[in-house]
Formats: sequence, C-alpha cells, structure tokens
Amino acid sequence: MKFIVGLIIGLLIIPIGTYLYFRLGYAPVATAESPMPFETQIARMALKARIEKESPKNAAIPVSPENMISGAKIYHDNCAFCHGLKGQEKTPAAEGMFPKPPQLFTGHGVTDDPPGETYWKTANGIRLTGMPAYKQSLSDQQMWEVSVMLANADKLPDESVRIVSTK
Repeated sequence: MKFIVGLIIGLLIIPIGTYLYFRLGYAPVATAESPMPFETQIARMALKARIEKESPKNAAIPVSPENMISGAKIYHDNCAFCHGLKGQEKTPAAEGMFPKPPQLFTGHGVTDDPPGETYWKTANGIRLTGMPAYKQSLSDQQMWEVSVMLANADKLPDESVRIVSTK
C-alpha cells in the first residue's frame, strides 16, 4: 500500500511542480532571460520535423537575375529590419529579440538551406520567435523570390547586392 501511495505521489509531483513553476512566475518569459531547460532543443526538434514534413522539395520558380532582384527588394522591405543587410551589424531590433534572428548575410546564413525550407519559414513563420508568417501579406511568387534569392545569396547579381547591402 505504501508503494502505491508513493508511486501516485511521485507521479503527481512532476505535473504539479511544472504547473507551479509557470503559475508562480518562475518561467523565463522576458526576451532578455535565458531559455527554460530543454526549450531550445525541443523547439529546434519540432521545427526541423515540421519543415522536413511540409516544405516543398523544389523551388516553384527558376533562379534568374529577375527573380533574385525582385527577391532582394522584398527582403530589403520586409526582412532586413530583423535579419540585417549585407555588411551590417545586428539591427537594434535583432539585439532585443529572443531567440536572436539569424543575420542572413553574416556567418552561417541560409545559403546552405534549400529554397523550400526558407519558403516554408517565410510562409508560416516560426512560433515562439519574432518570425511572422507572410502568407497573408506576400504572394507565393514573392515568397519564392525571396527564398531563391537567399538560397543563392553567395552569387547574387550586382543589382541585388546593391539592394541588400549597406555599402
């Protein structure tokens, strides 16, 4: 009987403790605080699985100078505020965000990501980050243009480079 009571109490401690952790305000919710235990790993795992499951495998538009120039303009107008421009330090908005948005033209950007993955992120956004979903505000063509431009950011036409650069 003591074993069963101990087992029941043991099973109740975790959900009650978790509830109290959140209810009493111990969970970090400010962007300046460190993440909760396992928060980063769980979020990355879920995002990766969802993108693998749902992202288009092939770009719906060709890689062309016209599409990359158009994509650069869309990026400049909609994405640079958080993700920055080529040759720019982190933007003030990016400094205050958690998690920090990747600076797409510095270090590891998205040039290694398939355009379908970037398209999925652009269309759907990413929960618990500042990344909004653009499928209500940009057309499919526009989301593909910015995705193709970013996937080929290391080989942009000169006009595209001028649009997404600080220089």
